[in-house]
Amino acid sequence: MEKTNKDLFEKIVKVAQSRGFVFNASSIYGGLRSSYDYGPLGVSLKNNLAASWWKDINNDNNLSIYPVDTAIIQSSEVWKASGHLAEFSDPMVDYKPTGERFRADQVPDDLKKEDLTEPRQFNLMFETNIGPVQNDNSAVYLRPETAQGIFVNFENVLRTMRAKLPFGIANIGKSFRNEITPGQFIFRTREFEQMEIEFFCKEEEQEDWFNFWLNKRLDWYKSLGISEEKLRIRNHEEVELAHYASKTSDIEFLYPWGWGELEGVANRGTFDLTSHERESGKDLTYFDSVSNKKIKPVVIEPAGGLTRTLFAILCSSYDEDTVNESIRTLFRFNFDIAPIQIGILPLSKKDNLITISEDIKNNLQKNFRTEIDTTQSIGKRYRRQDEIGTPYCITIDFETINDKSVTVRNRDTTNQERVEISNLHDYFENI
Repeated sequence: MEKTNKDLFEKIVKVAQSRGFVFNASSIYGGLRSSYDYGPLGVSLKNNLAASWWKDINNDNNLSIYPVDTAIIQSSEVWKASGHLAEFSDPMVDYKPTGERFRADQVPDDLKKEDLTEPRQFNLMFETNIGPVQNDNSAVYLRPETAQGIFVNFENVLRTMRAKLPFGIANIGKSFRNEITPGQFIFRTREFEQMEIEFFCKEEEQEDWFNFWLNKRLDWYKSLGISEEKLRIRNHEEVELAHYASKTSDIEFLYPWGWGELEGVANRGTFDLTSHERESGKDLTYFDSVSNKKIKPVVIEPAGGLTRTLFAILCSSYDEDTVNESIRTLFRFNFDIAPIQIGILPLSKKDNLITISEDIKNNLQKNFRTEIDTTQSIGKRYRRQDEIGTPYCITIDFETINDKSVTVRNRDTTNQERVEISNLHDYFENI
């Protein structure tokens, strides 16, 4: 079935919204542009991706990665030191005939230059106030990244965990950016979740660790089931580099509209620790027992988008095929990250089949994400489970009462096989 990129995008969004992955925020009031709520399946998928990320970054016994969960609201001094107050802005222009706003570097080619306003800087941070009185001293900002919360806790982690170089500090959490032109569903939103590591190492090891993390992060995306053809590494040109970075490479995914960033791996050097040390007056060095000197570690930063990754998984897993001369829509999620791993489908709602179904669920749900589905015909239930990406379905029929076996259906192949109930746990454990 031939699909245009636009068609593909619209189909993915439609299924995501209709099946409980993503909802428009404030939908009963008409919604709020570029704001989304995650439904039951979306939350499950997002949590599974986060768990996979934590597991992956901690799967090497030679790595020390310490988790933190830092505040969304930080002192304004943090953003002064990081350069966000001075540097975190984009040039913005208005299209005079309609009032539409664009980033100056993203103006559609068909708009006439004379119809555009002069570019002006637009700060991307959300400003709010704390305390009973609103004044200059009460101004604070919602964090535009999780990185700075890590940097201001460098000394805390170093001291409390007796950390030794090289080591990393990791954080998953929400960030906020007042994007001029949000869009493309959950790819670019004003509220999003990041998966971020600040990895501290010695200067002479920085290149090796940069390459290590770039390759490790790319391998993780492949492990989620994303094909190599839809992933690439793009190295930043010098003019693209952020003010803090000496080198950056992006891991990009081929979305329906083209290539887009999933994760950036940056060499931030000593910029952040040096800046926070200067502004705070605190010692943010590391004592190297080998050289018997205090040193300022270099920082390698792998920073990915959790919600962007979720969307990439939806895009890469979406498929259509023909079964029994009808079009079947499905998500081919990997078993490990699928929101529902096993659908349990009794052929009828009679008590004896329901009882067996509940017993199977009670046995499996300790180790697997399961769901009992009893509504509509068995064929429609298969289609529904396919559409939410459930890898396997168990059908309990009237033969089950006698032979103590069930039919296990594979989502991808639609093949079915008979499996004894007593062997089900081992069957799925060995997938």
